[in-house]
Amino acid sequence: MQPRMFRCPVLAAALLTISVAAGAAGFARGSTSAVKARPLTPALVPDPSWVETLTLASTTSTLDSGFFDVFIPVFEKKFNCRVKVIAVGTGQAMRLGRDGNADVLLVHDREAEDRFVADGFGVKRLDVMHNDFFVAGPKSDPAGIRGLKAVDAFRKIAAGAVLFVSRGDDSGTNKKELRIWAAAGTKPVKGRYVESGSGMEATLRIANEKRGYTLVDRATWLSHKKEIDALDVLIEGDPDLVNPYSVIVVSPAKFPGLNARLATQFADFIRSAEGQAVIRDFGKDKFGAPLFFPDVVK
Repeated sequence: MQPRMFRCPVLAAALLTISVAAGAAGFARGSTSAVKARPLTPALVPDPSWVETLTLASTTSTLDSGFFDVFIPVFEKKFNCRVKVIAVGTGQAMRLGRDGNADVLLVHDREAEDRFVADGFGVKRLDVMHNDFFVAGPKSDPAGIRGLKAVDAFRKIAAGAVLFVSRGDDSGTNKKELRIWAAAGTKPVKGRYVESGSGMEATLRIANEKRGYTLVDRATWLSHKKEIDALDVLIEGDPDLVNPYSVIVVSPAKFPGLNARLATQFADFIRSAEGQAVIRDFGKDKFGAPLFFPDVVK
């Protein structure tokens, strides 16, 4: 997926001019011969359009739901910066972090997050927000799973002549789904289990087209349910379907070239009263219900 760039205006920085001028003056004072400072060449004049950049690797649901369209401009305006969002599955986002290709992560796979930090790639895992997963399927519900617990529903899906559409992309959603299959002790046979290899929105659309069952997060479902005409939410509210999100600053000890200062500001802001208020209110006006629930400032 191509990175999504969010931009904000910033005052032109004069740091480079000051640094070069101060260096020249210092050299002149420390030398036995006078040195006359020369004007900066055009290549050294600070670009007034330059802004500090933060690279954020995150899940597709935070982008597809429109959350970043609301949250990122608030952060950019407050900190006079630009955020480059790379929206991929959680597994891929963490690989970007392990390779030093992201400053900060917003992800949703607790086991993988703890391992990421334990391996020294993250400073600390910090709670941010949560929503939950739904099990969606054909309105006629041929597998008869409506209202069941997720594990029991997955057993019936595996036993029935129905289709299940998986993301199959090592995302947090995909890992949650695989854990439910493991708890169910079964899985659909080949031909009745399709891996999209895509994000949540694309996977939901495939399930809708093929009249299949799928696991979908609340934010993506509410954002696109008007376009999904063949499916209903059949299971929600199961404690096994809670979906927590965390923020992790990628370790500057591992990768000194990363923007750890701005990454820390992002982590602090998304957990602050102001950031948590954006999370709490997002979606209420457009969808009639929040898409995420804050976990730091309720």
